[in-house]
Amino acid sequence: MFEQLGLIGCGLMGGSFALAVKKAGLVKRVVGYSKSPSTTERARQMGIIDVEAPSALLAVSGADLVLVAVPVSASEATFKAIRHLITPNMLIMDVGSTKLDVVEAARRVLGAHLGSFVPAHPIAGKEVSGVEHADAELYIGKQVILTPVEKTQVGKLKKAIDLWEAMGCHVQQMAPESHDAAFAAVSHMPHLLAFALMHAITSQPLGKDFLALGGPGFRDFTRIAASDPKMWRDVLVANKHEVVEQAKMFQRSLLNMLQLVEDSQGEKLEAMIEQASQSRAHWRMGQKGK
Repeated sequence: MFEQLGLIGCGLMGGSFALAVKKAGLVKRVVGYSKSPSTTERARQMGIIDVEAPSALLAVSGADLVLVAVPVSASEATFKAIRHLITPNMLIMDVGSTKLDVVEAARRVLGAHLGSFVPAHPIAGKEVSGVEHADAELYIGKQVILTPVEKTQVGKLKKAIDLWEAMGCHVQQMAPESHDAAFAAVSHMPHLLAFALMHAITSQPLGKDFLALGGPGFRDFTRIAASDPKMWRDVLVANKHEVVEQAKMFQRSLLNMLQLVEDSQGEKLEAMIEQASQSRAHWRMGQKGK
């Protein structure tokens, strides 16, 4: 389908993408660049990329597919670095966990090339980061959210859909604003809560003793607290308005439940727990509400 992938960011997400498109026979050649030369070298040694590029600009030279797999806070600088070698035949995508900030950066920088950009968010990842954890099967069976804008070319959007589906993904489309609101609720807030709980426990004098008693429930709830700190710092700050709104809603529910606990209102507390329990029991990942 594509002659050359220009990969900017050879970490977990970018490296896994390159391995996946290679395995599926969707690209003939991969040219990669990472800010860390050792990462780029490691990516070449692992067969993730075929050629190391000395800069982001040269990584896109000659490419008909470009993937920007950098922290969302670095999106604008990356677009600026590559814009002079963007051509009309390129399909450009990202893999950021927030979309409105990335779209706005693209609008400011890409100009006439904005139509070639299809913002993407694959709902995939691991608690570990780095090129050494790249996995050709990371995206198989996962959802990918595309957030095209008014200038996105129809042909480029179709190519993006076909590409992700050929990798074994389930593709959905949303407006960037709707994406950020939804993922503040189902991704960004859960991470924030897991980080906050771990911080609260470990800040106590007996925190280490408490952690030693944690069981499967604690393990499952806090699993995502082991995620990459720099990445999640960027995500939470980039989507701060939606995260704060979700935090306020969570705070209301938490305070209501705490008040029922304090007042020994067992029946009302059970009703709230029952509602949450039933909602979770009937939830299926990727299933839209009716």
